Amino acid sequence: MGKMSEDHAGHHHDHASGHSHSHAVPSNTRAFAIGVGLNLAFVIAEAIYGLSANSLALLADAGHNLSDVFGLLLAWGASRLARVAPTPRRTYGWRRASILAALANAVVLLVAVGGIAWEAVQRFRHPEPVAGLTVIWVAAAGVLVNGASALLFAAGREHDINIRGAFLHLAADAVVSLGVVIAGLVILRTGWQWLDPAVSLVVAVVITVGTWDLLRESVNLSMDAVPPGIDPTAVGQYLAAQPGVQSLHDLHIWAMSTTENALTAHLVMQPPPADDRFLRDLEHELHERFGIEHTTIQVEHGADGIECRQAPAEAI
Repeated sequence: MGKMSEDHAGHHHDHASGHSHSHAVPSNTRAFAIGVGLNLAFVIAEAIYGLSANSLALLADAGHNLSDVFGLLLAWGASRLARVAPTPRRTYGWRRASILAALANAVVLLVAVGGIAWEAVQRFRHPEPVAGLTVIWVAAAGVLVNGASALLFAAGREHDINIRGAFLHLAADAVVSLGVVIAGLVILRTGWQWLDPAVSLVVAVVITVGTWDLLRESVNLSMDAVPPGIDPTAVGQYLAAQPGVQSLHDLHIWAMSTTENALTAHLVMQPPPADDRFLRDLEHELHERFGIEHTTIQVEHGADGIECRQAPAEAI
């Protein structure tokens, strides 16, 4: 925990800074390595069998699984970068890399959806025979591979959108593969070749639905929006209710990474705290109540009639 004080223009500035990793997920290095290896091997097998079976559903799923491999690699790399120590130039280190990786992952998935949907429409116009039995066996293997891979990330999905993104995509893939199995069984019994592109469109819809929240949240975090799960009104009310606080302004809450949140605020206090105990207790409570790991509080006297430049609500 670091603490520093300085006096400028009649104001007393107290900066309480603390870093806690109690809510941070572990590195998941082994989970990422196993997940990437399993999915890459399955992508190769699925592409080969998809070509031999002339199945757009398998090829579409192979393309989506390949994007999952890319997404896992992005999330893995970002989780490593997020632990790089800060430097004088990058004072927060590379923590934001985890947010950018989640955003890139969501964008890549939506681009893949567009390709899948386009190919499905073309196949509706020009249907081709599909080897249903091959589709069934390969997709059944996909249920096992994606389901096992998703379980690797189940424990860490609550506090990290990178991990949650990996879990949701892999779990969705398992469900999609199950749908492909069902489609293959129906094709064998009925000969309905149109069912293959129909399943591809269902794949596209499932991916879009599963990716939308990830895209929205990663965009919001990259724009320094208040992280999900934190009520800024409740935080402001808590700070304003502290003993000695006459008013507060310039409250900002944002995500430094997908696992760490930060807060800055100006508190007008008269008289100001006699020591640092107030700031240390406040920092502890902000962490325990709201999951904020990095806190910077500026205390102002408010007795000299000089309004802080950040006091107006529209000021930043």
